[in-house]
Amino acid sequence: MSAASSANTTRKTPSILIAAAGEDDRWKEAMVARLQDANIVTQYENYDPKTIDFALLWKQPQGLLKSLTGLQAIFSLGAGVDHVLSAPSLPTEVPVIRLEDAGMADQMVQYHLYAALHFMRDFDIYARQQAKADWTQHDVARISKCRVGVMGLGALGAAVATALTQLGFAVSGWSRTMKAIDGITTYAGAETLNEFLGQSDILVCMLPRTAETEGVLNGNTLSQLPKNAAVINAARGAMIVEADLLRLIDTGHLRGAFLDVAVTEPLPESHPFWDHSKIRITPHIAAATRIEESVDQIAENIDRISRGETPRGLVDRKTGY
Repeated sequence: MSAASSANTTRKTPSILIAAAGEDDRWKEAMVARLQDANIVTQYENYDPKTIDFALLWKQPQGLLKSLTGLQAIFSLGAGVDHVLSAPSLPTEVPVIRLEDAGMADQMVQYHLYAALHFMRDFDIYARQQAKADWTQHDVARISKCRVGVMGLGALGAAVATALTQLGFAVSGWSRTMKAIDGITTYAGAETLNEFLGQSDILVCMLPRTAETEGVLNGNTLSQLPKNAAVINAARGAMIVEADLLRLIDTGHLRGAFLDVAVTEPLPESHPFWDHSKIRITPHIAAATRIEESVDQIAENIDRISRGETPRGLVDRKTGY
């Protein structure tokens, strides 16, 4: 028997725990089909927490991680990882791994093309006119003259920015560190943020949620947008100070907003966003995690870890993504 064959036969069978906010059974079914030799349990089953090697988490119960003393890695079952990084019992030495796409990029592109065209083609104005039986026609703007700024150029943000460029929008992007994307003017760092905002007729927020990005779109930064600019947010509700956004729309500086996320979700029935004629709301549906694609990524990363290799999608805890 070769050394490689010997290593494969002695490799430990992984034990995997799933805590997925009510979707546990769907994830388990897919994981069992993909990793048939693994020991896979959900949070609702009896298991020995000391034997768990990998935790697959989405909005897990508080304190769950405290009992998992043998973890080799934690996987976030979504694009965001703030629910894991904010856990008070998060072990410092265990790597946290995010899904890099999992079928979300195409969905995000579709959502943002629709939302950007909503403003570029004045569909927001026509919706208000319909309520008044107003047949007024408006000139169609040239798409190449409509400047879209994408905040956050990770895997999903870059996909959205590229698709908007291909459709004909004039696209720029801003991120914490400099990125290079064909056909897109890029900015980086706090010192360039106001310049970036000042030439964004439509602002798309694709930032990850971190301590630095919470409330980044507030009265000061939103005021840097050109008059009559619009805001699209399908990242996290905490990025926007909602009262500031409302004030700038109501005073006429901003033309409106297209929002898939909110500070409090579900959005309370009494929230002013619901009835505002210049705000469109969707219930956090811009991109859903595709379980089949996700389990392939997770299984491949478990294999990498078992071979002593660095997994893909490793989260930098200092930056939060």
